[in-house]
Amino acid sequence: MGQQEKVATSLAGAVSEEISASLAPVDAELERRYPGDPGTRQPVHTVYVPGDAFAADTIRSWGDRALAALDEHAPDAASFAAVLGLSDELAEPVYSRVRAKLEREPIEDLRVDFEDGYGPRPDAEEDATAARAARLIAEAYRDGTAAPYMGIRMKCMEAAVRDRGIRTLDVFLTGLMEAGGLPEGLVLTLPKVTYPEQVGAFARLLEAFEKAHGLDAGRLGFEIQIETSQSILATDGTATVARMIQAAEGRATGLHYGTFDYSACLGVSAAYQASDHPAADHAKAVMQVAAAGTGVRVSDGSTNVLPVGPTAKVHDAWRLHYGLTRRALARAYYQGWDMHPGHIPTRYAAVFAFYREGFEQAAARLARYANRTGGDVMDEPATAKALSGYLLRGLDCGALDIAEVARLTGLTRADLESFASPRRGDLTASAK
Repeated sequence: MGQQEKVATSLAGAVSEEISASLAPVDAELERRYPGDPGTRQPVHTVYVPGDAFAADTIRSWGDRALAALDEHAPDAASFAAVLGLSDELAEPVYSRVRAKLEREPIEDLRVDFEDGYGPRPDAEEDATAARAARLIAEAYRDGTAAPYMGIRMKCMEAAVRDRGIRTLDVFLTGLMEAGGLPEGLVLTLPKVTYPEQVGAFARLLEAFEKAHGLDAGRLGFEIQIETSQSILATDGTATVARMIQAAEGRATGLHYGTFDYSACLGVSAAYQASDHPAADHAKAVMQVAAAGTGVRVSDGSTNVLPVGPTAKVHDAWRLHYGLTRRALARAYYQGWDMHPGHIPTRYAAVFAFYREGFEQAAARLARYANRTGGDVMDEPATAKALSGYLLRGLDCGALDIAEVARLTGLTRADLESFASPRRGDLTASAK
């Protein structure tokens, strides 16, 4: 034991108290506006199906069609790996997990579409379709055939279609209430938002529905679809999307990039409208920064190149979709939109490869951090949060198994969740 150091201070306790008192409003604002990630599962994709095409067997049908596409165009691990450029080490684990996923849970998030995919219809027809969607979704949750997340995308809050969108939402939500209540996995998507006031109005609409049915305040949340230039940059130069998150008053759950509407809004030619266009990268970067720490998650868009036709054409479309999905994952966009059953095999292949490629390194780094054993990388609490979040997302989608994660990390899922959602002070302190 060395000599005990003498500790001396110069400031009176009242100074610290005065500083803390002056910052109390900021502390409260920080907690309110930046609560952090909710810690719940985020689906790897959203599939949207036109309201008139949605049926009781839609989810199983998409899975069967995706499996049939594999059987026809990549009937084994080697052929699938050759198309996508997967390593020999990953080929079998990824292929077998993709097939198992398509058999067990082909769709993680489904949106019954009453907007672009449905279009204008007679009021009586849309009323009936919305009521039918509510009945089918309620039945799916009761009999265990539902996707983890399901809901609708109604028409937007612009004047021309506002009343129709509000009515469709009312018919749908009322139908769910009459069928037994709102399912836990319910998700609503508000498209073509241009002004924060539209978000605020939608939040008030949901509040009114909650009050009408005696629901807990804040029970209904919604995603904001970013499809216009005005949703990224306002006329005064401010980032509109950040104001939209605040206008939702805690109800915003996601920001979804609309690839084609946004590109067209900026005048991008049809041949170049894609999620890797520079205009798309800019929009998503603004969305990502605006959402960081708020608990609102960002989703990439989709590709409209469908894997249909002869095998060579299907393989080209698969490679494109796989590459775009891997690109998005590297940029921390952990969710995207899929437009066709043929997209699902490459969605899961990209996701599974992403998590399995980095699994051993992430597990080893987190284990060293948890055990304070050191290594060739000095990780801090924020990095431990990222490492545990990576492993949890891999577990949620089926890329990883809890047994193999526990074997390499020595940690339980509860341990991972504690690292993924640390106290705010833990993240601002440097690792010792």
